[in-house]
Amino acid sequence: MRAVILAAGVGRRLGHDKPKILLNFGGRTLLERHLAILAALGVGDVVIGIGHEALVIEDALTALGQTDVSTVYNPDYEQGSILTLWRVRSALAAGGPILLMDGDVLYDRRVLEPLVETHHADCLLVDRAYEPGDEPVKVGLVDGAPADFGKTIDPALDAYGESVGFFRLSEGTANALVEKAGRMIDEGGRERPMEDAVAAVIRAAKPPFGFEDVTGLPWIEIDFPEDVTRAESVILPKLAD
Repeated sequence: MRAVILAAGVGRRLGHDKPKILLNFGGRTLLERHLAILAALGVGDVVIGIGHEALVIEDALTALGQTDVSTVYNPDYEQGSILTLWRVRSALAAGGPILLMDGDVLYDRRVLEPLVETHHADCLLVDRAYEPGDEPVKVGLVDGAPADFGKTIDPALDAYGESVGFFRLSEGTANALVEKAGRMIDEGGRERPMEDAVAAVIRAAKPPFGFEDVTGLPWIEIDFPEDVTRAESVILPKLAD
C-alpha cells in the first residue's frame, strides 16, 4: 500500500508562511506524526506532493532521516489543489491500493487504522459529529453508502457527516481519479480544489465507495488560527499515540 500526502498549499488563512504540514503539536510536526502513524500501520511507501516552502519540507524529511520518502514538486501550488493531485499522478497510478491524504490534519492513529484495515476496496472516513456550516467537506449517504461529497450536498440524503480528508482507493479508482483531474484541468479548472475530482469519482463509483465511521475519535483539519488553538487544547490531549 502506498500513501500519497498532499502538502503543497500556502495556507494563507493561518496568517503565516510555515507549511501547514510542519506545524508543531506536542513537540512533533504533522509531517513527523503522519510518517510515524503510517509506519506503525505498515505503510512505508510514502509520496508527498509539495509546493510552498518545498525546500523547508525537504530539509525536515532529511532531519527526520526519512530518506525513503519521495516528494513531487508542484510549481503551480498557488493555484488549485487539483494541480497537486495531477502532479502526483504517477504515484496514484503506479498500481496497488492507495491512501490519499490531506497533509494538514492532526489525528489519532485510531482514525487512520480503519482505512488501512477496511474490507472496502474504495473507502473514506466519516465523522457524524460535526458542526454544520459551509466549511466542512461533507459526505452524503444513501442506503448506507457514500453518494455525495463536497462542502454543499443534497440535504435530502439519508444521512451525512464530515470527511476526514483521507481516502483508500483501489487501483482502478486511483486511475479514474487521475483521468478526472486531467479532464477538469483541461477544461479550465486549474483553480479547482482536488475535492472536486474526488467528488466526481465518488458519485460515479460502481460499486459504490464504502465508509468507516470514526465518530468520537480525535482529529482536526488545520485551516484557521482557531483550529491551531483547538488542536493544542482539545485534540492533542486526547491522542492515544
